[in-house]
Amino acid sequence: MYQRLRRQLSALMVNDAPARGASSGLEHVPDLPGHDHIRLLTYNIQVGIQTSSYRHYLTRSWQHILPHRQRIENLDRISQLLRHYDVVALQECDGGSLRSGYINQVQYLAEASRLPFWYQQLNRNLGHLAQHSNGLLSRYRPLDVSEHRLPGLIPGRGAIVAKYGDPDDPLVLVMMHLSLSAQAQQRQLGFVRDLVDDYDHVVLMGDMNNHADQLLNKTPLSGTDLVPLPTTAHSFPSWRPERALDHILVSPTLEIRKAEVVRYPVSDHLPIAMDIGVPKGRVQSF
Repeated sequence: MYQRLRRQLSALMVNDAPARGASSGLEHVPDLPGHDHIRLLTYNIQVGIQTSSYRHYLTRSWQHILPHRQRIENLDRISQLLRHYDVVALQECDGGSLRSGYINQVQYLAEASRLPFWYQQLNRNLGHLAQHSNGLLSRYRPLDVSEHRLPGLIPGRGAIVAKYGDPDDPLVLVMMHLSLSAQAQQRQLGFVRDLVDDYDHVVLMGDMNNHADQLLNKTPLSGTDLVPLPTTAHSFPSWRPERALDHILVSPTLEIRKAEVVRYPVSDHLPIAMDIGVPKGRVQSF
């Protein structure tokens, strides 16, 4: 599978533009029965690098530039987790460059985890050296998917917006990777709030590089009534979680049935999962 994908994606790397969009053959994917809930996961995968100590940021830093055979093994491990969820937000993916062996990691994880819809957002294009990307994987057919550049002093951050269900009253999922600086986060979250202001059923998910109390009380999100995970939901670093940097924030119209930090230490972040109830008929399956 690795060699097949590498050949396919190497052929698609024209002018350093990676493949993106939905996988083919959707007509062969059977319809699923109606659901009244949806299982969400957000995961910063650190381009498939396994990190279990601060010293690995130094000793394994070369893997951010050059390929490594363990990277595919790590992606396969991640895919085993992803297949248990319905919609997955991915951060720090590579869209097909030297360091990933010219594998579009979003597409690879979609196929390996058997999630039929995928979308890649290319945020920072370094040609053959790196294709910094966010990703969306979905078991369900979205009404619409759009991507947005987030404002900041240094470009390269983005958000994916996916809408599901009733076009007049959709479930809106925003998947993002925010900057490290507080000033940039203020601008970025102001932009995100403008995107979702007119919707009643909203989910914000991703690596937000800040704690929930700061995000919900000291940024433009303070005017919303979004509900976070418990403050003890620490996701970073994965080997000794001390900080809650990864989040799924939801509107109070969406029932939280289960929420947890998943103990799955492959990246330097742990994934965050949430099972939410949605109004009947809101999610449309393939």
